[in-house]
Amino acid sequence: MVENMFFVFAVCLSFCVVGQTESNNVDSSYVAAVYEHRVILNPEPHVPISRSAALQHMHKNLDVYQEQAALAAQQGAQILVFPEDGLQGFNFTRTSISSYLETIPDPQQESWNPCTEPGRYNNTEVLQRLSCMARRYSLYLVANMADLQPCPLMTDPSSSCPSDGHWQFNTNVAFSSDGLLVARYHKHNLYFEEAFDSPPQPEIITFDTPFAGRFGLITCFDILFHKPTVTLLERGVRQMIFPTAWMNQLPLLDTIQFQHAFSLGANITLLAANIRDDRLIMTGSGIYTPFSAIYHHAQRGDPEEGRLLVAKVPVLDPLGVGQTMATEEEEEVRSESTSSTAADSGFCHQDSCFDDSPSPPVPPFSTFTSSMMYDPFKFVLLNATEGELNVCDGAFCCRLQYQLFKSSEELYALGAFAGTHIINGRYAVQVCAVVRCAGLETSSCGQEVENAETKMDFLLEGKFNTKYVYPSVLASRLVLEQPQHLEKTANGLVTMKHSNMTGGLVTACLYSRMYHLDNE
Repeated sequence: MVENMFFVFAVCLSFCVVGQTESNNVDSSYVAAVYEHRVILNPEPHVPISRSAALQHMHKNLDVYQEQAALAAQQGAQILVFPEDGLQGFNFTRTSISSYLETIPDPQQESWNPCTEPGRYNNTEVLQRLSCMARRYSLYLVANMADLQPCPLMTDPSSSCPSDGHWQFNTNVAFSSDGLLVARYHKHNLYFEEAFDSPPQPEIITFDTPFAGRFGLITCFDILFHKPTVTLLERGVRQMIFPTAWMNQLPLLDTIQFQHAFSLGANITLLAANIRDDRLIMTGSGIYTPFSAIYHHAQRGDPEEGRLLVAKVPVLDPLGVGQTMATEEEEEVRSESTSSTAADSGFCHQDSCFDDSPSPPVPPFSTFTSSMMYDPFKFVLLNATEGELNVCDGAFCCRLQYQLFKSSEELYALGAFAGTHIINGRYAVQVCAVVRCAGLETSSCGQEVENAETKMDFLLEGKFNTKYVYPSVLASRLVLEQPQHLEKTANGLVTMKHSNMTGGLVTACLYSRMYHLDNE
């Protein structure tokens, strides 16, 4: 298992206000908790059961939640996040999940505390228990559950109704520390979820807290799409809550890898709670800020059990509309960091490794195509112990300066891809990635790898046609490393520099999302 914490030296990417400033009306930090839950499953999710049987099942998971809420409160947590599907599990049909559904009122339309007013609505036992949990331990609590809404939707009366006459939603609920239901979010971007509907319009849902200001709600697959995730960012939300049931997919989209990358690229705090299920390769949760990360990622052979993470994190001020520049103090910090890291480099001796001048010409290298994440990446091999090379996929090019520190025979490649990913979801990307190949043959480049012995000092850069770029460095045994320097220029050139690795390099990646091309 991995629990780790690190600090960022300088970050200037994407939505990019570097650094954090104190809010005027709340304390400068708060204590957050996330719980990675080994969900107790229904062994026959496709078989309909009675309401009493469904409640009996969910109460087993709620008992675990209760224990973890008590532990989080003992450690001073002010907000606690549980994962997606944590109460009932997954793989239900639209019919078989029916007894797990509760009709969740809209907090934007009415005020209701299920703990103190349990008689207002029937069949709300789960809502009542979550509300009382938040109230008992005096913390804000976010959980994921199944919601049933009648037709027509109050929030969208003109929308067409599903054929069975009602809506079923994958839903996040948030409760205040006195048990008040303060937010309800219906997941928009479903991932092979037969039991649920996507709401007719994306919901942009936030709630406010007295200790940290505003939080936004998203769920699992949502994080890869513009709505609701980027819409929340564009509205200045800098603290995101992320219940997920994420199946790890190396080498580019491991849970903690992309959770951390998104926190860095979007310059936000992300509270991410995942399911623990070894059969489905689900693990990886964390509390991420632009400056630090505390995370857990189970390793092969670890006991299959839950894990509570608690951390003190800074309050991030909301971004103003159009605010994309760092403050003078932040620019000073970034400048000092740039000069020190450049001086420490063993392979970059120019005045600045990060200026926007044209790169020196790099001789052509032999390229090959290999599948990575089901996409046809163009690759070049790192055949020397140090050097500079580039690779292009059409007009999109990636450049790498590197120095390898080998202790065993391992093959590395630099890859580029620009296009629309179409397997298990459709979305447009531009990606620059350095990966350890699974074997010593080129056909193994792009396959899943968890371990590596070769360390690398590198400068990786690409010129992207979007400002939404998410950087990551993943080391052996799925350990995150903090890039020493990240920078983006006005014309889309993004540079990531890193050295002095603590473990062998598995993946170094600049993963960009071309949201505007998703529908083409």
